[in-house]
Amino acid sequence: MGRRHGEPAALTAHHDCEFREMLDHVGDKWSLLVIAMLEQRPTQRARFSELKRSIPGISQRMLTATLRSLERDGLLMRDVYAEAPPRVEYELTPLGKRFMQPVRALVEWLQVNWPVIRAARDKFDRRPRSREASSAGLTASQQP
Repeated sequence: MGRRHGEPAALTAHHDCEFREMLDHVGDKWSLLVIAMLEQRPTQRARFSELKRSIPGISQRMLTATLRSLERDGLLMRDVYAEAPPRVEYELTPLGKRFMQPVRALVEWLQVNWPVIRAARDKFDRRPRSREASSAGLTASQQP
C-alpha cells in the first residue's frame, strides 16, 4: 500500500538513493558546525576566514569542500563582491535556516537524554570481555 500525500516516508524507504547521500553529508560534523556558526552570527553571513577561525580543527581544504557541498544543496549562498582583493561571503538560505529547526530539536533531545546515554556507555564499557571474544569482535553473549 502506498503512502498518502503529505505523509512522511519510512526512514528506510530511500536507503539507496540521493536521499541517503544528503543525510550523509549534512549530518557530518563539519556541515553542522558551518551551518551552526552561520546561524549564530548576527547577520548570518561570514567570510571564509571568519568561518575557518570559528571552527577549530577544520582544514582549509575541508572547509572549502563543505561550503561547496552546502551551496550545491541550497543550504547556503556564496556572494562574491567585485572588490580588490575579491571579497566572498557565505550566507544561510531560507532552506538552511529551516534545516536548523530539526537540528536544534536533536540537540535538545541529546541534552535531555545525555545522562541516560552516558550511563549506558559506562555500563557497556564495564562489561567483562574475554580475550577470544574481544579479538574476534564478539561480545560475551555472542560467544559459542
